[in-house]
Amino acid sequence: MAYASVRVLIGAGVLAGLSACVPTTTTTSTSTKEPAALKAEVPAEGVYLATSDDGFNVPQVPVEKVPDEFERQIVDYETAEVPGTIVINPAEKHLYFVTGKGKAIRYGIAVGKSGFEWHGVANITNRKHWPTWTPPPEMIERKPELAKWEKGQPGGPTNPLGARALYLTTNGRDYGYRIHGTPDWWSIGKNASSGCIRMINQDVMDLYNRVPDGAKVIVLTRDGKMPTGLKLPPPAPKKKAPAATPAPAVATAAEAATVATPAASTAPADGPMSTPVPATGVEAATPAAVTVPAATTTPTVSVPSVTAPAAATPVVVTPAPAATTPSVPATAPTTAPAPAAATAPATAPTTPAPASACAVPLVNGVCPQN
Repeated sequence: MAYASVRVLIGAGVLAGLSACVPTTTTTSTSTKEPAALKAEVPAEGVYLATSDDGFNVPQVPVEKVPDEFERQIVDYETAEVPGTIVINPAEKHLYFVTGKGKAIRYGIAVGKSGFEWHGVANITNRKHWPTWTPPPEMIERKPELAKWEKGQPGGPTNPLGARALYLTTNGRDYGYRIHGTPDWWSIGKNASSGCIRMINQDVMDLYNRVPDGAKVIVLTRDGKMPTGLKLPPPAPKKKAPAATPAPAVATAAEAATVATPAASTAPADGPMSTPVPATGVEAATPAAVTVPAATTTPTVSVPSVTAPAAATPVVVTPAPAATTPSVPATAPTTAPAPAAATAPATAPTTPAPASACAVPLVNGVCPQN
């Protein structure tokens, strides 16, 4: 009887030792009813002080210039998402890192500017310290000055991705969206990016250390609702090719000679840029002297006015050459129109006597034989 009792006691001891190495199924650590809360602590001060990280200096952020609502803090946040999930509200410019039931750490962010908004569900599938930034071809097309980084800009304080980058994919596809830091802390709270989620460098470094790989990221719609699918911004319209320059824009010497010849032969002699020449061969002093009739404005024309040189006033008719003026009779009709006086021969004699009346030349208009 004593021997049997000893055997029972030994068997019980062995079973007790084995039970410490075999996990039981009654543990509540993997229960899906209420996931374990994550550690959530945020220092009251010194959150945005300067620091050194991986050999780079992270400058201090002037916290007095950052609105309170965009500073890192623990807040009440009701959601059905499990701890470790990131919920982004573009309308509020806030990123929530769920830490437990009704609690989250809230960060201020900058989101996509007009035309670059998106919403949907993604997962964090990669992460990097001081990442290299490579602008996509579409961005280089919009900003040609970025072509110098087409092979990638090394990480550093001036790199647009800042101190950390969390890479997002949806259904295994990378659409180019990131949660990353930025040296431009003043852009927080604004629509400033090309679709990525910007954070103050000190904040993205803090989030990087908290969020697990594969974490779920939810980007709400612009009105703060849960997305029903992935919605991306429309692709940028392709630029039209510039119109081809016409071939004759630069003429050859032969073409230039061909064009010049017709122009010289077809140009009107009395075009708007030329002055017509009078029929008498004498250049008019002014165009008005030809077109304004003098007879209609002057009742009589005296002999001196006929023999005087050509006048420049509009009322004087162009006279005959000076050499012919002595032969004009003193008794010329004073009422004759100006055009007739201009065209009549300057040597026209008075009415001669019939040939049968005087056989010799007249003297003072009288036949000496009479």
